[in-house]
Amino acid sequence: MDDLDRRFNKAFEIASAMKEKLPPDIMLQFYSYFKHATNKDSTVIPSGNNIVRNAFKLNAYFQIANISEEDAKRKYIELVEKYTGEKIL
Repeated sequence: MDDLDRRFNKAFEIASAMKEKLPPDIMLQFYSYFKHATNKDSTVIPSGNNIVRNAFKLNAYFQIANISEEDAKRKYIELVEKYTGEKIL
């Protein structure tokens, strides 16, 4: 596992443990970067039965579709650092 993957996994652990409720637009950023970083076949089908929420998830994902998997990991790490105040080394 390289350093970026290790930091990304650590960021995911921290984000998963967050108790603070973040605004929906920020949560969509977390969702889109995470999905882009972890979805190897580039097919995204949002879970849940809420059609409107799923449309927002897809829109957020499509907005970053042109970045690399590595850049998505970096952006996810940046979000975690920004909203938790923790530096992920």
